[in-house]
Amino acid sequence: MSVSSLSRLLADSISRRKPYFSITTSLAFTTSSFADNYWTHLQKNDSNLEASLNSVKTELDASTVIEVLRRSVLAQQHISGLRFFIWSGHRPGYKHSSYVYRQACKLLDVKTDPVLITHVIDAYKLDGYTLSIKIFKVILNLCREADLAETGLRILKQMKEEFNCQPDMTMYNVVIRLYCSKGGMDMASDLMNEMMLLGLHPDMSMYVAMIKGFCDIRELEKACKLFEAMSEHGCKPNTVVYSALLDGFCLNGSMESGLKLLESMEKEGGDCSPNVVTYTSVIQRLCEKGKSTEALAILDRMEAKGCFPNRVTVVSLIQGLCDEGCLEKAIKMIDRVVAGGYVSFGECYSSLVIILLRMRRIEEAEKVFRNMIVAKVIPDGLAASLMIKNLCFESRYLDGFYLWNEIEKLGFFLPSIDTDIYSLLLAGLIKESNLVQVEKFAKSMADRKVHLKRPLDPYIVENLKRNGSKELQSFLKLNEESQ
Repeated sequence: MSVSSLSRLLADSISRRKPYFSITTSLAFTTSSFADNYWTHLQKNDSNLEASLNSVKTELDASTVIEVLRRSVLAQQHISGLRFFIWSGHRPGYKHSSYVYRQACKLLDVKTDPVLITHVIDAYKLDGYTLSIKIFKVILNLCREADLAETGLRILKQMKEEFNCQPDMTMYNVVIRLYCSKGGMDMASDLMNEMMLLGLHPDMSMYVAMIKGFCDIRELEKACKLFEAMSEHGCKPNTVVYSALLDGFCLNGSMESGLKLLESMEKEGGDCSPNVVTYTSVIQRLCEKGKSTEALAILDRMEAKGCFPNRVTVVSLIQGLCDEGCLEKAIKMIDRVVAGGYVSFGECYSSLVIILLRMRRIEEAEKVFRNMIVAKVIPDGLAASLMIKNLCFESRYLDGFYLWNEIEKLGFFLPSIDTDIYSLLLAGLIKESNLVQVEKFAKSMADRKVHLKRPLDPYIVENLKRNGSKELQSFLKLNEESQ
C-alpha cells in the first residue's frame, strides 16, 4: 500500500494535528533548491518512498532536512515528513545533530502526540519496507529527544518480536535512561538484566544513570549494590559515578555517609579524585541543611587537594551564609576566594547583591553595591538591573539615576539591563519633574537606541515637548512612533 493510501486511512488522526507554523508565515514554500528537490519526490507518493529519495543526488544538510519537515507539516503530510527525517538520519556523510532532533520534535509535535511514531512504523509494514538497526536508532533518538519512555520500550519490543531485529547496547541505553529520568527504576532494572542476558554489558553512562535514578527515588541500598557490582562487570567506578552516589547520599539526608564517601575518593585519588562538581555538590547540600560552617570546611578541603572553587561553589556558600545571617562570613569568604584568583570580585559581589535583594535585605544590598562602585568593581547587568529596579519601587528615582550615572562613569554600559527598568526610571524622573536628569537619561537612551516599553503619561509628554530640549523632543517623538 502506498504512503498516500495509508495517509487516507489515518486521516482522522493526522487531520487533528495542528501545524507548528502558520500558513500565513513567510515560508510559503519559497526556499533553497535542495529542499525543492526532496519535496518534489515526497509529493510523488511513490509506494517505495525511500527508493525515490535514494535517487536524489542533492546535497543533504540540517537546514534542508528542517525545511522539508516544515513543508510536510504545512501540507499535513506528517508521515511522509517523518519517513524523510528517518531516511535522512542514516545517509552516508550526514547525521542529525541534537538541534535537528529538537526541531523535528517541535515541528511534528511528537512529544504531545507520540502515536505518529506508531503510525510511521505501520506505514513501513504496509509498504513491505525492511527496517534496519539504523532506522530504529533514528526513531529511538527521536523518542529520547521527546522524552517518550513508553514509546521507546514499545519499539524495542517490536524490533525483536515483529522485525527479528536485535537491539544493541546503545539502543537499550536510550530507553533505560528515559525510564531512569522518570523514576521508573523497576523497568530500567528489568531492561538492564535483559540486556546483560544477551551478552551486552552496560557502559559507564548507563551505570551513572541507574545509580542516579535509584538515588532520586531514595533507593540508596540498590544504588550502592549497583555501584559495588560495576567492577565485577569490568566497569571500574570513576569520579562521575562516585559523585552521583555521593550526591544521592547528601540529597537523601545521609550526609555522614556522603562525607565518608568523599573521604574515600580523596584517599583513592586517580580517576576517582573528587572534582569541583563533587565538592560543590556537597557544599550545596550542607548549605541547604543550614550547615554553612561545615560547608566552609569542605572549601578548605578542596583547596588543600588542589581543586579550586568556581562561581557555582561561591554562590552556594554566599546563599547558605546569608540564609543563616552570616553576612560578614560571606564577605570574608569572598575576599578569600578572590585572593586565590578563582573567581573575580565583580562576579562574587554581584552574586551577593542579587541574593540579598531576593531576600528583601535591600539596605544591605545597597551598601554592598555602593561599596563596589567606590572600589571601581563593575557589577554585572543583573545585579545593576535589580538594584535600580528596587530603588524605583521605593520611589527613590533620583538615587536610581545617580547610581546608574556612577556605573556609567566606570565606562561600562550594561547591555543586559532590562528595557523595562529604563522605562521605569525615566517615568519616575519625569513624575518628580527632575528635568535635568530626564534630559541626560533620555539622551543616553536615544544614543543607545533604547526604546520605552511602557507609554508615558500623555499630559507629561506634551509638557516635555513644549519645554524640553530638541534632543528630548526628538527622543519622545521616536518612542511614540515605535509604540
